[in-house]
Amino acid sequence: MRKTALAGSLAMLSLPLQAADAVSSLPAITVTAPAPDALEQTRTSAASLRELLDDAPSMSFQSAGGISGLPVLRGLADDRVRLRVDGMEITSACANHMNPALSYVDPQQVGRIDVLPGVTPVSEGGDSIAGTIAVRSPAPLFAKPGAGLHKSGNLSLAARSVDDSYVAALGATIANENLSLGYAASWRAGESYDDGNGNRVLDTLYKARNQTATLAAQNGGHRIVLRVGDQTVPYQGFPNQYMDMTLNQSVFGNLEYGGEFAWGKLEARVYWQRTSHQMGFFTPQKAGTMPMNTEGKDVGYAIRAEIPVSDAHRLRVGHEYHRQRLDDWWPPVAGSMMMGPNSFVNINDGERDRTTIWGEVESRWNAQWTTIAGLREEFVRMDTGRVQPYSNMPGMMNPDPAFAAAFNARDRSRSDNNFDFSLMARFEADPAASYEFGVARKTRSPNLYERYSWGRSTMDMTMIGWFGDGNGYVGDPDLDPEVAWTLSAAATWRDAVNKAWEVRVSPHYSRIDDFIDVDRIGTFAPYMLMGDTRALLRFANHDARLWGVDLAGRVTLWDGARYGRGQLRGTLAYLRGKREGGGDLYHIMPLNATLGIEHVIRAWTTLAEVQFVDRKSRVDERRFEDETAGHALVNLRASYQVTDALRLSAGVGNLFDRQYELPLGGAYLAGYKAAGGGQIVSLPGMGRSFDVGVTMRF
Repeated sequence: MRKTALAGSLAMLSLPLQAADAVSSLPAITVTAPAPDALEQTRTSAASLRELLDDAPSMSFQSAGGISGLPVLRGLADDRVRLRVDGMEITSACANHMNPALSYVDPQQVGRIDVLPGVTPVSEGGDSIAGTIAVRSPAPLFAKPGAGLHKSGNLSLAARSVDDSYVAALGATIANENLSLGYAASWRAGESYDDGNGNRVLDTLYKARNQTATLAAQNGGHRIVLRVGDQTVPYQGFPNQYMDMTLNQSVFGNLEYGGEFAWGKLEARVYWQRTSHQMGFFTPQKAGTMPMNTEGKDVGYAIRAEIPVSDAHRLRVGHEYHRQRLDDWWPPVAGSMMMGPNSFVNINDGERDRTTIWGEVESRWNAQWTTIAGLREEFVRMDTGRVQPYSNMPGMMNPDPAFAAAFNARDRSRSDNNFDFSLMARFEADPAASYEFGVARKTRSPNLYERYSWGRSTMDMTMIGWFGDGNGYVGDPDLDPEVAWTLSAAATWRDAVNKAWEVRVSPHYSRIDDFIDVDRIGTFAPYMLMGDTRALLRFANHDARLWGVDLAGRVTLWDGARYGRGQLRGTLAYLRGKREGGGDLYHIMPLNATLGIEHVIRAWTTLAEVQFVDRKSRVDERRFEDETAGHALVNLRASYQVTDALRLSAGVGNLFDRQYELPLGGAYLAGYKAAGGGQIVSLPGMGRSFDVGVTMRF
């Protein structure tokens, strides 16, 4: 079992991969999480952050590229989740959201992950309705007082057979008592993977490089940390999108301060990230000719203070600012009558600025009752410049000139004043039982693409959309912000004496006013093949409801010197999502569960688990979402700690090589195009894979 350092959610997962500073001092909540050995093994071979979070019962991922899966918390995905990477807010700079915030996080450079679904304290929320995922790098290392110069490093290597992928990562630190200098880098690449039938799943190959340098200083109760780094993705295939990533380059700087004073604690941060993104085609597995370019910038700062008002009450206040700038244009294609002679300007100097103030009070009324109550107000201002079609010659095959003129003639600036609140209570009935309750109002304003995508030809619309469904999208400047009213509860029962078992049940319910969904405005044949039909959709406000329950638990089966320790642990999640007026919401994960037995004896750690996913029969008919069959997968992992400095690991994923379709995989467009038509199917999952890895510390 793990103790989280960040509370405020009624069902939270915290994965402390290494010692890290506590994010806040809210009351700890005990939850089920992978054991350290199994988690370290997963991190060594993980191709993306997604693979570190598979055990979170509230969480799933919408399939995209090999390192760009979109997180889903209780049925709400992508921009509806607040993502913070070392306190930075990073926005997708892509019409298909191929570069979400978590795609910039390398698993080898993660020190801590906090997942807060549903009701979230206002200090950790903002511009989101699903919850928060906060990723922290390992805390800077300093030498112990009087110990002299500290020098350390690590090297990790891993390989996976199903896609011939590899991971290589290294890190090094040199420090004294007050100064620390660190460097970390990683390289990862994979070919297109095989499914359970041994067929190649086309356009799933990728390659990426990350590096970060950290300079930190501390003195007394004060610390300053500067992180700078970059990422280069030369290519990444997207089998459920019409386009691929042909280059993504980003650079960032992040300066943070933390200090303790007589009156309390102060934290401050300023950050900046610039992203250059290109889409097109790079592989014969999904050939084509069309360039799309994006330039994005994120700049922001955050200040927060914690003041002990009395022994029972703590006040936290904060102010944040986030500025996003976006340019999205599609260069002309030489010799093309439709894609020229001008550049298509999709988003011209898009602006999205958020200014926030918040405050919350944590109160420990007695040994049993703790509450957290907070208010948050955000002012969101959005605007964009004039746009341009490929050609200004109007015609039946070119409706864009008329729509561009109408878009340019209207007032495009929008302002939203968003108000959030949250109230949470925890009751410790006795050492064997605790109960939590929460209610929140949470708000999210539309993103730039939801409001300002304007092209109305079929080709224009199919270039917009991060849903992997094969449909086309157009924006609406008059969209209202989403407002979610969320209720959550949780009950935890445990063996308080021997710590041998624990069970946690977390029901939840959300009503979302002005949920940004879609209206169908037409249909088309993908790739102009007559085998299937997809929809042309306009973003639109509709009310919606989501409800479900998460279950997590563990029990120790045996524990002794002779046979080591054996533990059975599992999770289960049930979720429903409905649109008011009828119809199911898109990409709602069906009933799913994981059951595993972990055995630790001396230097050995082994894990055998089964993942169950029910048939997905409730689908979004507006998007032509396909049903998927249920499946069960068996995975095996093992690691051996040879010495304190050397660990070996191995595993088999999908042991019985089962063929299955991913419930959140979307439409397998690459396969449909290669087949020349037929019927679009859901994206197949990975077949059997043999994995190996080694980690060395020095």
